[in-house]
Amino acid sequence: MELSNRQFLILQVIIDEFIHTAQPIGSRAISKKDGIEYSPATIRNDMADLEELGYIEKMHSSSGRIPSEKGYRFYVDHMLSPFHLSEEDQQIISSVFDQELVEFEQVVQKSVGVLSELTNYTSIILGPEIYEATLKQLQIIQLSKSTAVAILVTNSGHVEHRSFTIPVEISGSDLEKLINILNERFYNVPIIQLHSKIKAEIGFILEQYIEDIGVALSYLNGALFNQQQDNVYMSGITNMLLQPEFNDVSKIHSLYSIFEKEDLMIKLLRASKKGIQISIGQENKIDEMQDLSLITATYSLSGEQFGKIALLGPKRMDYSRVVSLMQLLSKQMSHIFHDW
Repeated sequence: MELSNRQFLILQVIIDEFIHTAQPIGSRAISKKDGIEYSPATIRNDMADLEELGYIEKMHSSSGRIPSEKGYRFYVDHMLSPFHLSEEDQQIISSVFDQELVEFEQVVQKSVGVLSELTNYTSIILGPEIYEATLKQLQIIQLSKSTAVAILVTNSGHVEHRSFTIPVEISGSDLEKLINILNERFYNVPIIQLHSKIKAEIGFILEQYIEDIGVALSYLNGALFNQQQDNVYMSGITNMLLQPEFNDVSKIHSLYSIFEKEDLMIKLLRASKKGIQISIGQENKIDEMQDLSLITATYSLSGEQFGKIALLGPKRMDYSRVVSLMQLLSKQMSHIFHDW
């Protein structure tokens, strides 16, 4: 059954009102809204139809109505209009990228903090998994005769630092030769391919310059191919506690258990499609997120999908403004990474 124009308008008023006040609204209050020219009795009849269709529901403690998940989904799919961000919002986001930020982590940490600050929700940015990136530069700096730090820089600007014990069989000169060969031969090669390419393509070169090739390759494997974790950046976890939905202690426990399931969150974000995606309540695949909405956006590097921006908040989220903020942030992040 399609909604009539009047039902469409009444549903929009109910959802907009609840998003901004967290309070149910009745027919008399709706009749007093600007642009509403219907009597409370007419509005009550349409509200009864909307409730029967599953778009709104009644709260036990009030005669007013609030949106259902089906209502929010209809709102997101059919009622969202472009939101014009204030100059202040635009300036706050732009200020992140006006600074001289030289590392991926600096950009992301600033971005995740700003997004949380602007929305009062929990913001999450999923950085590049190191194996998805390509090699830009590798350095191994000896700290002493037996210890060194490997500094691996990817095309994303991501900088990985790892400390290692140097085998006694490897001399300082061999170590230097090894790094020079790698930087010369494997610039812009995907890191996931380095292991096989080193053996197949430069093994014979290494044999000419390095005395103990077996030990050198073993050391290299430890420095480059140990298991990597996804880089997840979060901000504003406690912001959710300021939302009226979380006055319930059990919901607070559920909320914090979400962040203990980082692997599931990473899997969820990586599975989300390109562009803006909105998952509401039970559309989310994690049980503890059934009372929340998750909005994701992608940012890119050199035109390729690269990472995810996410915002976790109550179903009563200001979708229109949040989507505009995330579109601007992802555009700015894609722009700055494209120039790196």
